[in-house]
Amino acid sequence: MPKTETDAAAVLERLTAVIERRKPAAGGDAASSYVARLLVGGPDAFLKKIGEEAAEVIMAAKDAQHSGGAVGRVTSEMADLWFHCMVALAHYGLSAHDVLCELARREGLSGLQEKAQRGQHREQRSF
Repeated sequence: MPKTETDAAAVLERLTAVIERRKPAAGGDAASSYVARLLVGGPDAFLKKIGEEAAEVIMAAKDAQHSGGAVGRVTSEMADLWFHCMVALAHYGLSAHDVLCELARREGLSGLQEKAQRGQHREQRSF
C-alpha cells in the first residue's frame, strides 16, 4: 500500500504505462487483454463500464452508510471506477497526470468559485 504521495503517484504512473502498452495500436491483444478489449470496443464499451462502476460505488457507499461497515468495499469499487476512467483517459490521449494537474490547478479555490469560473468560460466561448 502506498505510504506517501509519491508512492501513490508512482502507482498511477505504472498503471498508466500498463494501459498504454495494452492499447491495440501498441500491440495489445483483445483476446488476452481486458484493457485492449475495452479499447477495441470504443467509447461505448468503456463508458458503459464507467457507468456500471459508478453505480457500484454508490451502492457500496449506501451499504456502508446504513450498515456501519463494509467501508473497504467503497475503496474496492472506487478503484474499479478509477481504473475504467484511466482507460477512458488513455483513449483520449490523456492520463491520470492530466487529472492531477487539473486538481492542482483547482487547489485553494472554493468549489463554488471554480464552478462559477467554468460557467464564465462557457459563456465566453458561446460568442
